[in-house]
This record gives sequence, structure tokens and C-alpha cells, in this order.
Amino acid sequence: MSNAPHRFALLQRLLHWLMAVCIIAMLFIGVGMVSTVAPTYLPLILIHKTLGVTLLALVVIRLALRRHYSAPPLPADLPPAMKLAARLSHQLLYGFMIVMPLLGLGMLWAAAYPVVLYGDIRIPALLPQSDRLHTLLWNAHVYLGFAFFALVLLHLAAGLFHALIRRDGVFGTIALLPLRNRTTPAE
Repeated sequence: MSNAPHRFALLQRLLHWLMAVCIIAMLFIGVGMVSTVAPTYLPLILIHKTLGVTLLALVVIRLALRRHYSAPPLPADLPPAMKLAARLSHQLLYGFMIVMPLLGLGMLWAAAYPVVLYGDIRIPALLPQSDRLHTLLWNAHVYLGFAFFALVLLHLAAGLFHALIRRDGVFGTIALLPLRNRTTPAE
């Protein structure tokens, strides 16, 4: 008999949904930030920086929780290609959740902008000022942001596929509330 959990731990599920909302907000704030020169620009930057650093800390916690609690197994009847896609897409999601805030911080440091978060928390620069590096990091942050958004949409589509089409319990493993699925006997 396996010791694998049937659902993610409550803390894992809470962090997943909290981070999902924050990441989607970050993507829209980022787009709004770069497309405006209105007075809302500076508050958007402050929110974006603070939320980005917060998400970086939360992803580290999530990875530690994932290592500690493990993850529920995928359904045995799931095709191998879908299992591989699930594993790779989750690795990419975690990669983006780590890389995007680091690119953002690096971009600010390379531009010699002070990184000041809510509560007047300051993060000292770890990179020297460099216009060339700033441009490189800015481009990477922007274009990878679009790729991240595409991956988030793919992840959402996969979740809906499991919840509404396959009804195989995969979505239920991360849902905040228990869901019925085709593998649960009717009562």
C-alpha cells in the first residue's frame, strides 16, 4: 500500500490558490504598468515589486512543503504523455515563479533603481549598474512574462479538463473543498 496522499495538504492548497490569484494579478499589473504614464504608474510599480518579492518567498515555502508532503499520484489511466506534460508544466511553473522575480530585481538593480517595498523595506543591490544588463533583463522579464501567462492559461485549461471532462479527481487534489469524481462511489 502506498503512503502517497490522496490530496495535497491544506497548507499546500491554500498557498496554491493564494499564489494563483497573486500571479494573475501580477501579470495584469505588469501589463498595466508598462502601458501607462498615468499617476497610477508609481503605485503599480510598488505593488508589483512587493508582490513579486512576496511570491518569491512563498514559492520557496511551497517547494519545501512539496518536498515534505509530496504530491498525490496522477490517475493510473492517465496516458503517459499527459503525465509527462503535467510533470514538465509544473516544473516550468515553479521555474517561472522563481525566475520572474529574480529577473525583476536584477533589472531594477542594473538600472540603479532602489528596490523599496511596502513598509519601506529596502533590498540592497546585488548587481552593478549597467544599461546593457538592464535592457537584457528587462526584455527577458517582459517576454518571459508573456510565456508565463501562456503557461498559466495552459495550467488553467488542464485543471478545467480534469475537473469537467475527465472528472478523474486530479482537480480535487488541489481544490480547497472536496469534490466528487468518477472514482468516488456514489453514496
